[in-house]
Amino acid sequence: MSRINHRFAVTKVTRKPEGGFVTDTRADTVTVEEPLELRAGGETINTTMRTPGHDIELAHGWLYAEGLIKRAEDVITARYCAGSQNPEGTNTYNLLDIDLAPSAKPLTPDFIRLTPTTSACGVCGTQSISELLHRTHAPIQPIKLDPELVMSLPDRLAEHQQQFRKTGGIHAAGAFDLEGNPIVVREDIGRHNAADKVIGHLLLNDALPAHNLILVMSSRASFELVQKAAMAGFPALVAVSAASSLAVELAREANMALAGFTRGDRFNLYAGELA
Repeated sequence: MSRINHRFAVTKVTRKPEGGFVTDTRADTVTVEEPLELRAGGETINTTMRTPGHDIELAHGWLYAEGLIKRAEDVITARYCAGSQNPEGTNTYNLLDIDLAPSAKPLTPDFIRLTPTTSACGVCGTQSISELLHRTHAPIQPIKLDPELVMSLPDRLAEHQQQFRKTGGIHAAGAFDLEGNPIVVREDIGRHNAADKVIGHLLLNDALPAHNLILVMSSRASFELVQKAAMAGFPALVAVSAASSLAVELAREANMALAGFTRGDRFNLYAGELA
């Protein structure tokens, strides 16, 4: 069975024009959601509900976005725990043991999350914005957005959303260059996980800070996503749906261009300038 999606018997219910309903039971594909626990130094530092796949990238991306590491070499090893087994006696691949180098930031209680991370997690509050800007790995180098490029990015992202076409229930994040070429696209049931996987991939390929790249999201633009983009050095974030108030405030403070409601021939520019 695939670890990315499962098939279930699902009853589809449709209203008939003349009244009443018709039902049809058939196999349908559903996105997998499982917990991933990250441990370092014997402590659980994060548990996130994610779609399995590219977990090493997710771990590196999360550590980088949280400011715990500055380079890939700050992680000595990241491996699945052999003792994490399901009732059938096989490895669940849901527990990653991470060995951090002495150069990594020391773990404090502030970074330990014992409850599962959801789409609503992340730091918040006006004071956190100034604190975050002091933690970024490198200042953002602002760019001006080409409207034609911005409008094309959601479709360019959709070309690589294979699991979304199967399930309709998974987010995507992608890093694109200023010509609109995809560098990496990742899918996950959690939009923050998809972003972490992209950031982790770039980190592992020595492509951070992402000064000349645009982060494209199939979701709304939350504070947490702008936070991750800022930590990774993205000069722009383009989202298919709306931006939150804190996301706009952070983008403006960080000199990051932020576009939302990017659909068809229109988008909202919340922060930044047009070319």
